[in-house]
Amino acid sequence: MITEPVYVGVDVGASRTKVAVLDASKNLVGYDVQKSGTDFMATARQCLERSLQMAGLNESAIANAVSTGYGRTNVSFARDTRTEIGCHAVGCYHYFPMAITIIDIGGQDNKVIKLDEKGRRTSFKMNRKCAAGTGTFLEEMSARLGIPLEGMNYLATHSTDMVKLGSFCTVFSATEVLENIRRGKKIEDIVKGVFFSMIRRVLEMDSMTQNVVMTGGVVAHNLYMVRMMEEIIERSIQVPEKPQLTGAIGAALYAMGGSSERD
Repeated sequence: MITEPVYVGVDVGASRTKVAVLDASKNLVGYDVQKSGTDFMATARQCLERSLQMAGLNESAIANAVSTGYGRTNVSFARDTRTEIGCHAVGCYHYFPMAITIIDIGGQDNKVIKLDEKGRRTSFKMNRKCAAGTGTFLEEMSARLGIPLEGMNYLATHSTDMVKLGSFCTVFSATEVLENIRRGKKIEDIVKGVFFSMIRRVLEMDSMTQNVVMTGGVVAHNLYMVRMMEEIIERSIQVPEKPQLTGAIGAALYAMGGSSERD
């Protein structure tokens, strides 16, 4: 039973809403992830209730709550907000306190964030103009191929002759996928090609430093993409235990006062 106050971080993304509850020792004691839907406030509230239930707590135990993400202003119980760049940086540095490059592949955008050895941001890039390379792109390809989204990682691992897609555009890539299906290419080879296309998109955003961390919902459900990235950049990549929660965990650390960085 937790008797000390807890700190809540809420990451309201365009695709998924994540809540993380940390105790005073910065341990993750409760969390939840749900589709954001059309009512961000209601979804955030539901995620909070489920997270507190996991921790065996009620709202009276919350010392502070901070929100982040696309819908951060729609969280009625949050007392402050922070940018998603800042929260992802703080959340990743909490687990990997060193100079790192963070690759976050989300539902609607990709982020490449660089931190120095003290956790200070030195640069960041975001891809907002096109869905290619994001979770939305993966969902579109899943629909085109007629396979469940959760089955793509398994298929990619069984590819023996990857199909390379020439286009970065979601619309044109979908056309390429259909053309490869018509030519009789194996589904698993096409899926691996989709993964490779997403990786190329990220690598074009910025260079990688020696220590790389990958996070986000796409990473959480498609760990083979991490292995592919490792082969391409020729170094090991770190992945937090809950890669989809790093933004929410960073927000909870801000709520705790665990970061001196303002943004």
